[in-house]
Amino acid sequence: TDSRLDEIQAAVLRVRLKKLDERNARRRDIHRRYRRYLSPGMRLFDRTGANGCAHLFVVRVPERDRFMAFMDNLGISTNVHYPVPIHLQPAYEGRVFLGPKKCVEAERLAVECVTLPLYPEMSDAQVHTVCAALQAWAKQEGDSGAVDAAE
Repeated sequence: TDSRLDEIQAAVLRVRLKKLDERNARRRDIHRRYRRYLSPGMRLFDRTGANGCAHLFVVRVPERDRFMAFMDNLGISTNVHYPVPIHLQPAYEGRVFLGPKKCVEAERLAVECVTLPLYPEMSDAQVHTVCAALQAWAKQEGDSGAVDAAE
């Protein structure tokens, strides 16, 4: 296939690239703010490094469905990007020998991982709403050490 950009795509990309560093900095800022409000039961998947773009904010939550419902009740959208591990995808059926233990960790991740909203156009008020919701979740889960959501 031909993967060259057409003129319209190239023009859009040229404009968007001018703000790439600024947009990535905003993503990193939101990522940093969210981290402050994670409850002890949540584990962050943080592979961004100091200069990463923080494209997603993915956490492991043992009771993901309950957490997602909690966030939804507060008007916050969450997402599950990979609900079925690769080894359980129909295309791999009968093609992959996994042995007796299979991919236990991958299967656990598939039911615990959830992505919080993170995009550079988020307003400070929207980010604060997510932070306050994370703090409320932590409080509900019995974490008395949650950080105050007033930023």
